[in-house]
Amino acid sequence: MAPTTITVRLTITDPVAGVAYSLQDKANMPVGPRIAGDGPISFDAPITLSDDGRLTGPLVRREGPKRRFVYIAIGTSAGQHASEWSRRAKIDMHDIPADLLAQAREGRVLEIVLPGRAKDNGPACATVRPLHAWRIG
Repeated sequence: MAPTTITVRLTITDPVAGVAYSLQDKANMPVGPRIAGDGPISFDAPITLSDDGRLTGPLVRREGPKRRFVYIAIGTSAGQHASEWSRRAKIDMHDIPADLLAQAREGRVLEIVLPGRAKDNGPACATVRPLHAWRIG
């Protein structure tokens, strides 16, 4: 089985309106920045799924032998230089169940829904825990 590009959809339910959000590549550059409005904001991330189930690609970061994650850049980190916010949200991907990865390999979109706000009512950041488990969108 050859490596396959799968789509992972990251949806932030309640982003801070007027603030830029983007995916972030391995060079810490924003990818696809957009300004949040009043509703949810989503990013579709192309991820490489190798034959042995590893997740790789220009957006995927790693820590140790197993942990894989992507960053959502926020405010100045997403290229919005005048923003009062400079944050990143770390979204873990190493815990996606194998059966969902198999469905993604067949063209289905994997989806995770994330909270948009931190306790200070600013953008959620650091390791962000999803509102529910990974699912097929």
